[in-house]
Amino acid sequence: MSRIEFKNVCKRYAPGLPWTVKDADLTIQRGEFCVFVGPSGCGKSTLLRMVAGLESITAGDLSIGERRVNDLPPAKRGVAMVFQSYALYPHMTVAENMAFGLRVLGSDKGEIDRKVRKAADILQLGALLDRLPKALSGGQRQRVAIGRAIVKEPDVFLFDEPLSNLDAALRVQTRLEIAKLHHDIGRASMIYVTHDQVEAMTLADKIVLLRAGQGVQEHGSVAQFGTPMDLYHRPRNLFVAEFIGSPKMNVLPGRLVRAEADHAVVAVHGGEVVAAVDARGAAPGAAVSLGIRPEHLQWGDTGEGARLQATLRQIERLGDASLLYLDLGPGVPMATLRIDGHAPQSHGDTLTLRVAPQQCHLFDAGGQAYPRTVSLPA
Repeated sequence: MSRIEFKNVCKRYAPGLPWTVKDADLTIQRGEFCVFVGPSGCGKSTLLRMVAGLESITAGDLSIGERRVNDLPPAKRGVAMVFQSYALYPHMTVAENMAFGLRVLGSDKGEIDRKVRKAADILQLGALLDRLPKALSGGQRQRVAIGRAIVKEPDVFLFDEPLSNLDAALRVQTRLEIAKLHHDIGRASMIYVTHDQVEAMTLADKIVLLRAGQGVQEHGSVAQFGTPMDLYHRPRNLFVAEFIGSPKMNVLPGRLVRAEADHAVVAVHGGEVVAAVDARGAAPGAAVSLGIRPEHLQWGDTGEGARLQATLRQIERLGDASLLYLDLGPGVPMATLRIDGHAPQSHGDTLTLRVAPQQCHLFDAGGQAYPRTVSLPA
């Protein structure tokens, strides 16, 4: 088992160019499943490849276990990587593909056979060991690629968007298999790169959400590092709040009316909303952004919470739920309301929205979150 520690790790490809990765400072504990997620170009695959030894480190220190590995070759790091492409040898059987790396290392034939069969049992590939890759489905090929990593019995597994070539149904199935794999061989740490926040939320013990663009240069690459529920319920800034969650959080521009120890009153278009946050560091009249997730908005005239009037502009019926897209007025972004799938509303209806204080987030003009003052799920 190995802990992976990044100490202000930075990467840029030439002097004078912007940082691709800047000041990555985090620790992945032994046996944790950590997911790197973020928009395109945020450096998540670059960060993964630095762990693998496939990219050099411009500045900072990277440790696996007790060893600093900045200059250690990939073969000596105790890692195994599963790539986006299956990269299977088409003329080799499943068993031969899984055994190839061990054969190159000169491992004993009996030991190779034992490890291949053990990995095949974990991945339910026992009946496919004599098949060629062309006789396998996409999901089966990806499992063979994972099996090729398992037989090495590494301390660290690295996954670089392994599901992106699969269709939607296979992605769900293979995602469950990867989660089961982590449970079955929990001694190993895993780092998994994806752009899909559903994969991140469902697989991770910890999530590293990375920024892209100018935000990297100003604030560093890591927007937030924590458990999935931390990022969902306690976003540190507006970028995290809007990235995590689908549909994304509603964000309404407003002005701070007053702030108390346990709540703040915010003027938004059409009314005042109470948010259970501590915004005493801000002056009355300060520009703020009020955030509330689509599933936390309520509608109707009865019940707690401030009232806002909205006009229904579009509805998407998903079966178990419906998404209502609402116009709150000039200069206010369209809001999304998630409700029961049998929503009776239709285009052009006027709805009364209710906003409960405990469901609100509040951000300052720079996008930093004010601390919430309610108990939240761990």
